[in-house]
Amino acid sequence: MLATRFPSDLMAAALALHDNRLPDAERGLKDYLKRDPFDARAIRMLAELAGRIGRLKDAENLLRRAVEIAPAFTAARANLALVLYRQNRASEALEELDRLIEAEPDHPGHANLKAATLGRLGAFEEAITLYERVLAEAPAQPKLWMSYGHMLKTLGRQAEGVAAYRKALALSPTLGEAWWSLANLKTVRFDDADIAAMKAAQAEVGIGDEDRFHLDFALGKAYEDRREADRAFAHYAAGNALRRTQLVYDAAETERFVDDCIALATPEFFADRAGWGSDARDPVFILGMPRAGSTLVEQILASHSQIEGTTELPDLPALARRIPNYPHGLTELTAERARELGEEYLHRTAVQRRTDRPLFVDKLPNNWAHVVLIRLILPNATIIDTRREPRACCFSNFKQHFARGQAFSYALDDMGRYYRDYARLMAHLDGVQPGRVHRVIHEALVADTEAEIGRLLDACGVAFEPACLAFHETERAVRTASSEQVRQPIFTGGDRAWRPFAPHLGPLTAALGDLVELYPDVPANL
Repeated sequence: MLATRFPSDLMAAALALHDNRLPDAERGLKDYLKRDPFDARAIRMLAELAGRIGRLKDAENLLRRAVEIAPAFTAARANLALVLYRQNRASEALEELDRLIEAEPDHPGHANLKAATLGRLGAFEEAITLYERVLAEAPAQPKLWMSYGHMLKTLGRQAEGVAAYRKALALSPTLGEAWWSLANLKTVRFDDADIAAMKAAQAEVGIGDEDRFHLDFALGKAYEDRREADRAFAHYAAGNALRRTQLVYDAAETERFVDDCIALATPEFFADRAGWGSDARDPVFILGMPRAGSTLVEQILASHSQIEGTTELPDLPALARRIPNYPHGLTELTAERARELGEEYLHRTAVQRRTDRPLFVDKLPNNWAHVVLIRLILPNATIIDTRREPRACCFSNFKQHFARGQAFSYALDDMGRYYRDYARLMAHLDGVQPGRVHRVIHEALVADTEAEIGRLLDACGVAFEPACLAFHETERAVRTASSEQVRQPIFTGGDRAWRPFAPHLGPLTAALGDLVELYPDVPANL
């Protein structure tokens, strides 16, 4: 049993954690645990601290210790389930959640996380059923309504999703994420009453940063739809600036990483490792910049009878993180280890498969940073690089708030440098392994859709099927920001959206440099 009273020094540490005075909290918790190493409450607090600074594995280890000491400590078990979920270990999170729900069947937070976890595993209908049961019993839960809306949106049930978001806002008008969720559908147009409500929410005393920046992104979309570019940009810039203060991103670090990959990936490097890795050809990696058309390409491919669409899978970066001194550590891999990693990727991603189609899509854009790893461990995989005009692509990122990741996207100069690093690594790979990457230029796909789809299917080694031209009629779950756009025929006006904002994009243009004039070409010696 857990003691009910907090000793004064543990209370002081708890208050420091509450106030986000993390050094004070860490010092106090560690001192306390030296005297009482079996206090599961203190261990849980130390785990929360580790989670706040991104040390999720440390948090997991601490929480496992807490529930080992106190198996009935449901708050610690709930934290453990969340940490597992955030590490993309959904199956393990589900096991902990089932234990929690057995112990506390009426706890809406457990049900909410379980539904989100089921969604991550692709069990969308089961997740929706769970949301509906919980909301029927406890309807005054704005964040549950919002999460329910996310799941409905994923399945293409847009009108029901909008209604769920509106229900969340009726319960909590300052819930910025619900306003942004409506904006992020890309099909909702805010009226005067919506704009007034969002402004009133921002004016609320004590509104949190998270609600505020979500509201700024939503207001930016509202004014952009009204063709008020200056007012829209002011909100986009404010939302990005506030979000940027919460993230750690160093553009120079990305540049050094790409330099290291280029130095490593010589023709001799690949020649010495010919024949390594798994010989499976199942994966089709769609990579590149976010907002470059990857969801459209995935939807086209998923309309083919031989290709299954999944989502943005976290598994390749997870494998990369386990390679010591990455990317330099790639030189230390053996042929056997390269094969094991390829097979492990296939095993990890199998949980996302729902059909017996021989090929499947992994469309995590950021996998461009791991193309060398892909070529080592899955040499027969197809790699599709989706590319879009740099200003159009980067501005589309700037006005998009991502639920997680993409820390480069909240400052214009960071974004331009990131695009440049991506383009030069892919250009280098083209030089040392010509023909191994198929590039889809978004503007070409829009201009000559049938011919570009034919080339795309050839690159995947499958025959042309007419269903790929009618991709917008394919019914499937889509979990990205473009979920509604890919359920419509190809839109031809998107690449002009940045032009009214051009006077504000100086830092982006400067960071992109000559890529603007060279597009779609990229010199190998960039």
